[in-house]
Amino acid sequence: MDEAIRKILAECDTWAVVGLSNNTGRAAYGVARFLQSHGKRIVPVHPAAETVHGEQGYATLADIPFPVDCVDVFVRSELAGDIADQAVGINAKAVWFQLDVVDQDAYARTTDAGLTMVMDHCPAIEWGRLGPISSEGL
Repeated sequence: MDEAIRKILAECDTWAVVGLSNNTGRAAYGVARFLQSHGKRIVPVHPAAETVHGEQGYATLADIPFPVDCVDVFVRSELAGDIADQAVGINAKAVWFQLDVVDQDAYARTTDAGLTMVMDHCPAIEWGRLGPISSEGL
């Protein structure tokens, strides 16, 4: 799993954060800010399509008018598989299921479609655990 984590953190620059809103009490808010502070472009994806951290929000992944590298999923496990399928549909490179978000069938479908996928991890935690992240040597 460490190889997939390193690959996503190093190679994915544009992150669609599904479930991101202006609710500062939600984990998505802090993780999105962390990703921004490490040079990543975040794209809020939420039915309210709010602007968050200065970035225009979109109601769905399909509404985003530019390529997305990673789809970061902050929804319950029972909803996450549909989001992973949508990530395949928009030609994302990777899918990241946050802590406690697990769907083995979605993992199989997503990786079978050629995307890199991480489940039940947090990029902010993994960045700190793995140390400096760079695409060199991948």
